[in-house]
Amino acid sequence: MIPYGRQSIAEEDIQAVVEVLRSDWLTQGPVVERFEQAVADYCGAKYAVSVASGTAALHLAALAAGFHKGDEVITSPVTFVASANCIVYTGATPVFADIDPRTYCIDPQEIQNRITSETRGIIPVHFAGQPCDMAAVSSLAINHGLTVIEDAAHAIGATYQADGKTCKIGSCTHSDMTIFSFHPVKHITTGEGGIITTNSRTLHERLRLLRTHGITRDPARLTQNHGPWYYEQQMLGFNYRITDFQCALGLSQLKRIDTFIERRKQIAKAYNTVFAGNKNLTIPYQRPGTDSSWHLYTLGVKNVDRRLVFEQLRKNNIGVNVHYIPVHLQPFYQDRFGCRQGDYPLAEAYYEDAITLPLYPDMAEEDIHAVIHAVSGIMQESGQ
Repeated sequence: MIPYGRQSIAEEDIQAVVEVLRSDWLTQGPVVERFEQAVADYCGAKYAVSVASGTAALHLAALAAGFHKGDEVITSPVTFVASANCIVYTGATPVFADIDPRTYCIDPQEIQNRITSETRGIIPVHFAGQPCDMAAVSSLAINHGLTVIEDAAHAIGATYQADGKTCKIGSCTHSDMTIFSFHPVKHITTGEGGIITTNSRTLHERLRLLRTHGITRDPARLTQNHGPWYYEQQMLGFNYRITDFQCALGLSQLKRIDTFIERRKQIAKAYNTVFAGNKNLTIPYQRPGTDSSWHLYTLGVKNVDRRLVFEQLRKNNIGVNVHYIPVHLQPFYQDRFGCRQGDYPLAEAYYEDAITLPLYPDMAEEDIHAVIHAVSGIMQESGQ
């Protein structure tokens, strides 16, 4: 079976982890801060706070933003549920805004249509590695006094053009915070893990507190000091720490991230070259002025039963998937927030046609050809 995504682990990755396992620190040690600095430098941000998962990153970012009961926060329905769940965790209400039917990212005009007096934030999702229109999102946020948290779980290494310059996802040029995921199917992995980048010293300090139970030992922050052992819990936080050996893996992987992304682009180009000629297949659109980091390759299948294509590909050992079932169609969101089918027709139309094809750096050429051959053969058999 050719999976839709998987990690790429080299011998140097293994050795980096082993080195930490043989050291004095397994967690809360020096490698964590080295990894944070490396990611901040790569993205062009001032600060980074690493955590246990991408979901933990979203949760802490939402808490650091101050979202609470009575607030509304706008996000996309075409995403993994964590993008909306993090809003619910704070007691705030998630509000969905429909997508741009070409990019599958949240549509700034739809965001504008959803803003109310209760809106406090926006969580745009860079779906599949394709950057959202962050200049437009930022403009809306500034005009309405909103916090912007970029969900870039799919998009480390992606860039976009704005105001005559190239902006890297994670630089927080048009946002308050950006989160990344380091799950094994992402561009680089720490096994499980995530990170939040920001240019705000205040947010950085708040995120560090929230990550570790709300506890600080910093003498400059203490309200009193009983001695060298003394610490204070200054807010309600969580144990969302990441380990040093996970960060060692992440540091090692980060050295190859540009190579990983380039390989993803090559595979996407191979798919596009073949599938663009079939009027019943919709290849991923790339908005001018953007450079996707290609976490996912989502193919739209038209005029044929998507389930039939999906099952036939699986029978051919092509590990396709579907990303994602729109969040507003999930029973929890329908029961809790009254979401209904038909609320976001563009998101639903995308979902009805979408199939995610395999895309990961270690894909062999014969695997790429096998995917192309299988898709082309199934479409031909169906008369399409």
